[in-house]
Amino acid sequence: MDFGLSEEQERLRDSARELLARECPMERVRKIAGEAPGHDAELWRTFAEAGWLGILVPEAEGGAGLGLLDAAVLLHELGRAVAPGPFLASSVTSVVALREGASRAQRAAWLPRIAAGDAIATLALFEGAEPRLEGALLRDRAARRAGGFLLEGAKLFVDYGQLADLVLGAFRTARPRGAADFDGVGLFAVPSGVRGLKKEALISLDETRRSAELRFRGVALPREALLAGQGARAADSSRALQRALDATAIGLAAESLGGAERALERAVEYVKVREQFGRPVGSFQAVQHMAAEAASRIEPARALVWYAAWAFDARPKEASLAASMAKAACCDVYRFVARTAVELHGGIGFTFENDMHFYLKRALANAAAFGDSDWHRERVAELSKF
Repeated sequence: MDFGLSEEQERLRDSARELLARECPMERVRKIAGEAPGHDAELWRTFAEAGWLGILVPEAEGGAGLGLLDAAVLLHELGRAVAPGPFLASSVTSVVALREGASRAQRAAWLPRIAAGDAIATLALFEGAEPRLEGALLRDRAARRAGGFLLEGAKLFVDYGQLADLVLGAFRTARPRGAADFDGVGLFAVPSGVRGLKKEALISLDETRRSAELRFRGVALPREALLAGQGARAADSSRALQRALDATAIGLAAESLGGAERALERAVEYVKVREQFGRPVGSFQAVQHMAAEAASRIEPARALVWYAAWAFDARPKEASLAASMAKAACCDVYRFVARTAVELHGGIGFTFENDMHFYLKRALANAAAFGDSDWHRERVAELSKF
């Protein structure tokens, strides 16, 4: 059995690491995090020129036409660099939703622009602070009207919602008719400048990933704005939403794995040169054990990430289970490793001047995003019929 990446994926990993080391060092991360948008248009253009933004976009629509495992390789490297920007929201979550549920006209209108870096897309889903991904919690409605829909409601924690050119809003179109979580929920393609859409930036725990509250007040959309595929019924965009959420969970897991790896590497580099009592801190057995425990948690998580990303494309029926397993495990590992790395730095690790706080904040933010670990473990139990 081959559990390794392909030669092409290894080249993608190596080239991504090299590009990020050159174009997104920690000095630039600090600069972007300290500015209001939390986004660097020049860096975004660099990602577009490298072909990253269209990695999941089909070739016919201007992208690379690759799979989620390839995107996970990129997300792993972006996590190592704690790279700011809406890559996950736009090039993974939104692209998967459009690819799975959009009409030909919607795909043609948005996918080439996303791949080229000319448009940023995001998903507007959450209506409260509940860390659960359940359709029953969605109450904002899309009322039918002559020729289309009228959207009313508010969405919280929308990744880069203040910058997005396209918002994919989840609104209830009908009462659930089955057991599926998002049965009766429709996804709507909402252009940024539509009348009645108000945006307000929120204070983010992780300054390298910004979010916003979006308020929909009588947003009128044509019938064609609903993501329902070719000739599908209205509720069918619920499948596209679920696929996008699974891809997001796997993306967060891959990013968390990369962040945990790099946080531990930085901590080990530090304890090898930091001296106390006339000897390197890393020579003390207690410090070595802390690092070893962190390393032992990272390795099993790696297998979960690569399997989940592979299953998303190759075995869709297993994707939801694998996604929740990877999300729960990797985010827990990232939190543990990031905290350990801070402690290995000693007192300086708790200061703003030290870069470790970026890893810890990203770890905490990832753990809470798109379902916390408790919810994903509960989902694993349900899908496994325990």
